[in-house]
Amino acid sequence: MQENMNYATPVAQASVADRSDFIWKCYAHVVGGILAFAAIEAYLISSGIAFRIAPAMLNNWLMTMGAFMLVGWGASHFAHRLVSRPAQYAAFAILVVAQALIFSPMIILAYMKDPSIIDSAAGVTVLGCVGLIATAMITRKDFSFLRGMLVWGGMLALGGIIASILFGFQLGTWFSVGMIGFAGAAVLYDTSNIMRNYPQDRYVAASMALFASIALMFWYVLRLFMGRN
Repeated sequence: MQENMNYATPVAQASVADRSDFIWKCYAHVVGGILAFAAIEAYLISSGIAFRIAPAMLNNWLMTMGAFMLVGWGASHFAHRLVSRPAQYAAFAILVVAQALIFSPMIILAYMKDPSIIDSAAGVTVLGCVGLIATAMITRKDFSFLRGMLVWGGMLALGGIIASILFGFQLGTWFSVGMIGFAGAAVLYDTSNIMRNYPQDRYVAASMALFASIALMFWYVLRLFMGRN
């Protein structure tokens, strides 16, 4: 999820050809980020790195969840302030690597429980995000009104994680369901923002914001599937 970008001429004011080029670049970068994430995850597991870092992260699982949310928000928020394209790419790369590292313990747990869980969660995430992106693009509705809900919802979610750390209670199934809904709203908001508010030269930042929201949805879909009996 990313804030409105009013300091530069938005792509919505560009020609049809320029808007189309911008949107295709954004989604190409999102797909590239997902493929890079999968490749890094595979390397971390095959090399044994994931197994070495997993115990420390699993022993502080709620803190890992909080770090996951903060990395997604922080990277996408920081990237749009970078003027040079290499700096934006560097920020995107950092985001993808950080997400892969944070995901690795949960991927290992899911694989040990049932390898099909990962494929099922990935499939549900892809189908859900494609449907939400298509809805935003076809209806051309302005979903900027979701920003306030996302800001407050994100603060409440982070507060819930912190409270669970302090008071020792578990965040159950309904928290995962709520966060999946939150991530879906973020995908709608980001897609609307891509079509309306980003400057033409910030397609890397736009793709980062959407990638972070998709990763958030995958995290909680996978967590929900792992929690099934």
